[in-house]
Amino acid sequence: MQFIALTSIGIENLLVDELTELGAVVSKQTVGSVRFEADSTLAQKVCLSTRYATRVLMLIEEKEGVNDKDSLYKFARFQPWQEWFGPTQTFAVDFNGTNDSLKNTQFSGLVIKDAIVDYFNDLYEQRPNVDKQDANVRVVARLNRHGVSLYIDYSGPRLSERGYRQGQGKAPIKEHLAAAIIKRSGWLENVNQPLFDPCCGAGTILIEAAGMARNEAPGLFREGFAFERLPSFRAAKFKQLREELIAQITDPKLWLIGHDYDAQVLDKAIGNAERAELDKVIKFKQSDATKLTSVAKLPGVVISNLPYGERIGSMAELVNLHRSMGVGFKKHFNHWKLALLGMDESLFKLLKLVKQKRYKFKNGPLDVELNLYQLDDKQVSLTSDDKPALNFEGSMSFANRLKKNKQGLKNWLKQNDVQSYRVYDADIPEYNVAVDIYGDSAVIFEYAAPKEIDEKTSEKRLQDVISLTAQQLNIAPENIAVKVRKKQKGEEQYTPMAKQNRTMVVEEFGAKFKVNLFDYLDTGLFLDHRLARRYIQQNAQDKRFLNLFAYTGTASVHAALGGAKAITTVDLSKTYLKWGQDNFALNDISNTRYRFEQADCLKWLEYAQGQYDLIFLDPPTFSNSKRMKDAFDVQTDHIKLLTWVKKILSPSGTLIFSNNKRGFVMDEVGLMGLGLKAENISEKTLSPDFKRNKKIHNSWLITHG
Repeated sequence: MQFIALTSIGIENLLVDELTELGAVVSKQTVGSVRFEADSTLAQKVCLSTRYATRVLMLIEEKEGVNDKDSLYKFARFQPWQEWFGPTQTFAVDFNGTNDSLKNTQFSGLVIKDAIVDYFNDLYEQRPNVDKQDANVRVVARLNRHGVSLYIDYSGPRLSERGYRQGQGKAPIKEHLAAAIIKRSGWLENVNQPLFDPCCGAGTILIEAAGMARNEAPGLFREGFAFERLPSFRAAKFKQLREELIAQITDPKLWLIGHDYDAQVLDKAIGNAERAELDKVIKFKQSDATKLTSVAKLPGVVISNLPYGERIGSMAELVNLHRSMGVGFKKHFNHWKLALLGMDESLFKLLKLVKQKRYKFKNGPLDVELNLYQLDDKQVSLTSDDKPALNFEGSMSFANRLKKNKQGLKNWLKQNDVQSYRVYDADIPEYNVAVDIYGDSAVIFEYAAPKEIDEKTSEKRLQDVISLTAQQLNIAPENIAVKVRKKQKGEEQYTPMAKQNRTMVVEEFGAKFKVNLFDYLDTGLFLDHRLARRYIQQNAQDKRFLNLFAYTGTASVHAALGGAKAITTVDLSKTYLKWGQDNFALNDISNTRYRFEQADCLKWLEYAQGQYDLIFLDPPTFSNSKRMKDAFDVQTDHIKLLTWVKKILSPSGTLIFSNNKRGFVMDEVGLMGLGLKAENISEKTLSPDFKRNKKIHNSWLITHG
């Protein structure tokens, strides 16, 4: 009989070797699959023993020229389906592939389903039922440019799931991929040498390694296979096969060590090892991979799936991890082999190690690569310093400027009790970033690099910026959020980034605000508007205050603390309004005349009623509002905007108008035509930490003329 074993890209060669060793005859290898010949006993042995296949399908028939509905129906209709199941059993059809005639896989699956039902109706005058979730038999059809192949699912899905893993970390590695990198690492050539995973997560690599070293067939613990439901299945023979495989299990002396920083994930690893009955074989310990120390007197192999950017803003941690691990490996792991899996070549380069080999794989939808290293005296001597090396000597100029700027702000910060401020803003052209401090944390925002700057050079400079920010400002890398404008590759753009949901509270002129440094482009607090917010607090007593494009309602909090008698806070985002309400609660503010309204501010303004004594208006530079014939542009449309605002500004009222458009010019003639006058207060609303970038925002006080 002919079968096809499916696997992930990059593992096909290992699967060919495995099938050959088991006694199967391999006939064809393609991307993600291997075709082989075997009898039913050997095919069952493959399902029980394979570490690299994710599924095994049995070929029923394949035919060229099957390319439309009629030919597909006829092809399926005349197969001997009674050999695989009966009319009292359930079945399902999985269809893969499309062409000009068969454009929809669901439709093509229904054509095959109808053919099978008609076959049984004709033969038995009875039809089997379809069960998409838990069918007795699953038919798989694959359409390609030559024709169609029909298969019976022989193994059942997800052979890679061994059954021991109930808990996993944030970036789990598939079990069959773990087996592949263990094989590629060379550790199996001598399983008595230490095996160390410094970022072990849920323990998958170590558990797979133990199973491979013990010659333990991974399918022995599986609850059931699809072939057990076929008429040809013989339970006695299968029992004998299982007993033969159990008898082949060995018990070598293993030295397996797993470390991870996350105690909760380690608990999952311990639980997984217990279910695999390997808890006495693997030694788990909570430890920080950025502070590697020796784990064994004899050299061995390090195999690890290094963390990658599965969370927004986590780049600082990754840069620190790779740089620190590079130093740690050279200091404590001379003569060891390293097999490290990751996604980003630029992070691998931070290890400052010369790789021997590289293999490319897929981990689910993600492109990953395995780099192999051999540490020796030459590699270790490349770096003797405990501190990770920088990419550029010139990076120290950034470090010195960072230190100088913080020292220059020291007195002002102390006098005004400012906890959140900008310490660097593209002061040096080559280091085109902004660095904001929030208590014991920081946000690094990378501006778009000029076209003439090479992307890899910008990437390396950013890595230096991250390391030096942590060092110079004494901030832990896990407390540094990095917002990078980076073009995502391949499937990355479709992979949602996990939110950290980390919030902290900062204070400003007696007000408390919730900020989130990691999960959004902005943090919840515009630092450059702090003096405008202070003005609102100082001038809000007994005023009716309106906050438009309110974001997280920070200006409204200041108005409330300043004694405003009524406050209306308007924003289109439900998330930001809820955030604003959280800020009110944080400051113990509660008043029935303080209202939050979710609305398009431009639409709201056009039909607004009532009068306001103090208005804060900070519109976006551009907006695709439905109230404008074209997209709203603050330069083109600010007079129309101010026309609407004038109607609700009380005769003695004040409008604080600001925007962030560089080069914005106030239409003074248009303003006079409205009977309004404006005082430019941009300079007055820039606090010392923003004096280096005087164009960061424009501000005016506008009143009736």
